[in-house]
Amino acid sequence: MRKKIKNKYKSNWNQTREERAGEKKVTGRELMVESLKLPKDSLLGASIITLTGNTDAFVENYKGILEYTSTVILLQGKTCKIEICGKRLTIVYYTNEDMKINGWIESVRYLS
Repeated sequence: MRKKIKNKYKSNWNQTREERAGEKKVTGRELMVESLKLPKDSLLGASIITLTGNTDAFVENYKGILEYTSTVILLQGKTCKIEICGKRLTIVYYTNEDMKINGWIESVRYLS
């Protein structure tokens, strides 16, 4: 009797196309970063948002400002859009790499 070799990818053959589409695809670059234990933010260009309470936000690695009002600030990240909602929001300063937002921050959302 032959021994069956279990393949870790065998379950993918039984899945529907919709189920496989919902899985996150890992690129070679991401595998390299994870295997070498390197910081994802600097090598993959991930945005970093640091909140201090609900009044200050420090955003790093963004591409540009898409919308700026006193209630919504919409930023273009390298992989997604970042929406910061609140009241009396102001951009204290910004450079090509980072920015500081001040005001009453109610939510931070990542939009695709």
